[in-house]
Amino acid sequence: MTRIRLGSEEIKYITMFESITGANVKDCVQMDDAMGFLVEQGYMGLAIGRSGKTIEKVRKSIGKKVMVMEFSDDTVKFVKNLFQPVKIRQVIIHDSDDDKVAMIEVSKKDRTKALGYDGQRIKIAKELVSRHFGLSDIVVKTV
Repeated sequence: MTRIRLGSEEIKYITMFESITGANVKDCVQMDDAMGFLVEQGYMGLAIGRSGKTIEKVRKSIGKKVMVMEFSDDTVKFVKNLFQPVKIRQVIIHDSDDDKVAMIEVSKKDRTKALGYDGQRIKIAKELVSRHFGLSDIVVKTV
């Protein structure tokens, strides 16, 4: 795991997110017009709120698309959490001498959801998995 350095803008968004949701944020990634918040394990329900009302407040406050993912100490579970609610059939971690890559298998109908609009979800997921587990890439395979 590398040391995570957040800018003042990310810290501002984390503070806003935590004050609205009450969930503890472990990390935050900003990509174009989307934000990815990594919440501590067990805080996902609190972050989303009943019927998604809490996360909708966050979206309105920030003015961007917001994705919430839950942290896990287990690499495979972490990768699966990054793509919720998409059904990941299998996660395989390829660990060679020079790099580690996660390969995920999704159904053809879920591929678009896994990548996200303009590839934003996969970009955010790659950044988070790199920061927290040192993986260099995530490859999406359809089955």
